[in-house]
Amino acid sequence: MFAKLSGIIDTVLENAVILDVQGVGYLVHASPRTLSRVGGHGDTASLLIDTNVREDAITLYGFLEAAEQEWFRLLTTVQGVGAKAAMAILGVTPPDQLGFAIAAGDKTALTRADGVGPKLATRILTELKDKAGKIDLQAKPKGVQAAASPAPANEEGGIENDAVSALVNLGYGRTDAYTAVLQAKQKANDNSNLNELIKLALKELAS
Repeated sequence: MFAKLSGIIDTVLENAVILDVQGVGYLVHASPRTLSRVGGHGDTASLLIDTNVREDAITLYGFLEAAEQEWFRLLTTVQGVGAKAAMAILGVTPPDQLGFAIAAGDKTALTRADGVGPKLATRILTELKDKAGKIDLQAKPKGVQAAASPAPANEEGGIENDAVSALVNLGYGRTDAYTAVLQAKQKANDNSNLNELIKLALKELAS
């Protein structure tokens, strides 16, 4: 099976790219994010490849980054999440944010993807909450040492949950609020002071 393809871009399609590798054109499906960054006609490109073999078709999926490929594999372990839905999720929620979205229980971040409704989003959050923390993302949000490795914000009794809820009530997105709270927690003089944590998190959101 293919692990990687390097060649010249022939055509960029709506959901795939045709990659010319020494005269052979490979149709490689990719996320909107990858397609927007891979380049245009005549550019050289190198893609990590996952191969999906079925009785009626062999489909190639390409990724510019190992983190995106790993998330694709993890997402497709969830029942009801096919390759198309996984690519759609990665198109609206980049790999460096997806771990936070899952840890924060941010259903909205997932339902923005085509083909992902509330039920499927809930299943993804439930099944991947623990697995997501094992992915070592290459790009990490500012000030956070590991994306998705901290304890989930919805941990019962934790002030992180209260701080996130307060920020969400102020109109901030749940993933952004969760990320800001984790950043603020590293800078707080007193991690048990909810007011201080919220004030620091607001500063992070404003920076």
